Parts: sequence; C-alpha cells; structure tokens
Amino acid sequence: MVVTGVVTHQSDEQQFWCISHSCSEARIFVLEHALRKVGMSAPAMTDSVARPNESASRITGSSVAVAVDFGSECVRLWASHRGTLSVPTSKTVKAVGSIVRRGRVIDGPGCVAVVADLIGRFEDPIRAGASVVACRPVLATQSEITAMRSVLTEALKPSRLVFIETVRAAAVGAGSAAGALLLADIGAQLSELAVLYRGRVMAARKVDIGTRDLDRGASASVLVDSISSMVDDLRRDPSANLHLAAALRRGVIAVGHGALKPELTGHLARNIGVPVHCAAAPRTAAIIGAGLAAKATTLRRSTHSTASVLQH
Repeated sequence: MVVTGVVTHQSDEQQFWCISHSCSEARIFVLEHALRKVGMSAPAMTDSVARPNESASRITGSSVAVAVDFGSECVRLWASHRGTLSVPTSKTVKAVGSIVRRGRVIDGPGCVAVVADLIGRFEDPIRAGASVVACRPVLATQSEITAMRSVLTEALKPSRLVFIETVRAAAVGAGSAAGALLLADIGAQLSELAVLYRGRVMAARKVDIGTRDLDRGASASVLVDSISSMVDDLRRDPSANLHLAAALRRGVIAVGHGALKPELTGHLARNIGVPVHCAAAPRTAAIIGAGLAAKATTLRRSTHSTASVLQH
C-alpha cells in the first residue's frame, strides 16, 4: 500500500538543523553563514514534546546528544563522544521476533529493552536529561509517533525529544541536503520517496515493501515498480512540481539497504529515466544526520545557557 501526502509539519522546520561540534558563538555564526551560502538555514529549535526531565538535566549538567533510528532492519543509537551502536531487530534482547515492522514500533517493551541494552554498552553512561532526536518515517501517523515517544521517554528520560523524518536526516547525513533533491530510502521493509528543498521535505510517498521481501519470494520488479509508481505520482503532484524537475536533473539519491544493490538501482534508473546514485554510507546516513541534529540542540542550549549566565 502506497501512502501519499504533502508534508507540511511546521514543527519539523522548527525542530531541526545541524550546526557542528563546537559550543562557541563565533563557531556557530561561521557555520550558519556557511549553511546559508548553500541555501540552508538554521531555525530556532522547538520541542515536539514537553521537557519532562528538564530539572534532571540541570542537576546532572547533562549535555549529551543522542540519536535513535528504529529501522525495520536494525535499531541504531548514536551518542555524542561515544559513537554508534546497532542491533538487528530480529536478534534483540528480551524480545521474540521483530520489534519493528514496516517502520512501526510493534513491541514497545522490546524496544525499551533494546535501547537500554545499547546505552548500557557505552563505557561512559548516558544519564537522564539527554537531548534526543529520533528518526521517523515520512507521513507517520500520530499513533506511530506516540509509540516511539513512549519508548524513548521510558528508556532515555530525555530533557528534549524531537522527531525528524528519516529521509531528511539521511539527506543531511549523506551531505546532499543543499538545493532540490529526490531521495529514495529503500529499507528492509519500507521504501520512502521524498522531494526535498534546502533540507525540507516538500512532498513524500511511502510503500510497505523493501529488500527483505525479496528474500521472502517477492521479485525485484515488484519493488522497483512500486518505487517507480511513487516517482510518477510525485510528477503529478502540484506540491512537488516546483522542485522536482531540478531534483530529477540531479538524479535520485538512494539510501538504505537497497542502495547497495546495483541490480535494484540500475533497474530503477531504467524505469524512471534518470540516474540513481548510491549515497555515501547509505545504511547509516539517517543516523548520522539525526546525530548532527541532536548535537545542534545541545549546542544551542549550551550557548543560550552560557549567554544567560554572562548576562546575570
């Protein structure tokens, strides 16, 4: 089933942007200027949810940035100054079978156990009060987002929790967010297609099929035809027309497990009549981009806190 729609979540534009890895005002100014030169902006951060552990953050002085990606293939967790850890969703602790299916959390307690297990593997513990950015599929329903929020709140007790579309995070993580972009995230059980402009999702589609279905008997043509149909649908979408032509001249940027399968990307390129390029580190582009966004939240909070102290 293909899910279609125009992505117009104001909170997404407010929630997210990546800056870098320094807390100095001068460094942030230089980086923001560089972003503007390539057509990007760094809007002020706002929360997608309340800050339930703000007091805990102040007590511990935590400035840890955390990013999480609940993929159908594996759960990935990144933490600042610690790196990235992952575990396949079908080989998880305290869970029977997959805990994530078609990009949706289906076993909340299992996901909580997985996140707890991953953070427990870091030598430097992650305390309550971290700033967390979590990837979510495009056009995710409110109930799907609520399920992820419940898991992350219980497992991480964040001071701030924001969501970013996986395709948007992947564009940033792949270094491809500038200008107009058509990005295909061909995952294990879910394929997403989005038109982005300056890092913002303008229109998107998704379909519940991925590379794992090929291992279960589905033909590659079924997957390629599903993605091609989404491209055709976007070509007819007025909300995508303004930037789609420029994006197609650039070619499709592919991420996810399917990006590493040349038989798929080559077939797709022939179907839609434009080149399909495999992004750098296609399987980890989303968690890299989400990690940059998480780091940005701590940078801004640290800068604002320092300014407040100096003013008083």
